[in-house]
Amino acid sequence: MKQVSEWIARVALLLLGVSTLGANAQSPAANYPAKPVRIVIPFAAGGATDIIGRLLAQKLSDAWRQPVLVENRAGAGGTIGSEYVARSPADGYTLVMGGGTTHTAGPAVNPKTPYNPITDFTAVTLVSTFPNILVISTSVPANSIQQIIELLKANPGKYNFASSGAGGTPHLSAELFMMMTGTRMTHVPFKGSGQALTELMAGRIEVYFDNIASAWPLVQQGRIRALGVTGLERAPGAPNLPAIAEVLPGYEANSFVGLFMPAGVPADIPRRFAVETRRALQEPDVAKRMQELSATPVGSAPEEFSAFIRKDIERWRQVVAKAGIVIN
Repeated sequence: MKQVSEWIARVALLLLGVSTLGANAQSPAANYPAKPVRIVIPFAAGGATDIIGRLLAQKLSDAWRQPVLVENRAGAGGTIGSEYVARSPADGYTLVMGGGTTHTAGPAVNPKTPYNPITDFTAVTLVSTFPNILVISTSVPANSIQQIIELLKANPGKYNFASSGAGGTPHLSAELFMMMTGTRMTHVPFKGSGQALTELMAGRIEVYFDNIASAWPLVQQGRIRALGVTGLERAPGAPNLPAIAEVLPGYEANSFVGLFMPAGVPADIPRRFAVETRRALQEPDVAKRMQELSATPVGSAPEEFSAFIRKDIERWRQVVAKAGIVIN
């Protein structure tokens, strides 16, 4: 009996070992990350996506004791960097910090987008949302939303508006504004927010709907003038600045940033990344910095972010159809 009992105990231990091995094999996130992680920013340095991406990367590096590197791959309204990530190995070590320009508004307006924002990516987490901000050159004779509307109506086609890339939320924010006010401006796209702001400060561009995070410091310095934010309510970081909706009821054109991996990444990895992102966003210094940027931290689960993306694509498709916007 003793020999039988010992044999049974050995078999039980063997089965337990096999079971544990199987569980580990089925959980790719168990040792993740085992090497440096790379977050691609598909825009030039200095914009809201870049600022928030670097802030998060540093916190994740500290938590994981594994480098989380940031790489800027700008161009074509963010599609160059986004496509690069979509074609990268589906191992969870290459992500893109995307947003409306790359994954919802952009694809909704541009049928030539070189990837499918739903099927070519794994949605990881919605990092934050924030309003855009209507800023103008200091040479423009307007000091309020109502005044810029009147000025544009009196001078159809005279003024230029910038964007950080055709089809992005800054571009469509302006298109929605023109559609709702019956005004007309000429679109001048740039490769990123930094270039657009430089031209705005120089007076070569008159109007820009930028991410509030990158434009607000220049407003505070008096180098450009802010007229309103694109959310339905005023922004926490600029409480004295009116929402455009206060003058133009129903106007709303918020932005967001979120993390995406290539399609096919084992589900445990994006789930872990989302949990760690949420934890980082809850740290006091991060929360304070996000408030300064007028950004609302989220840190959603992958499934929630995926549903958010689908809904936002449909919202912008309706705007594009009504405004008759075509990107060639």
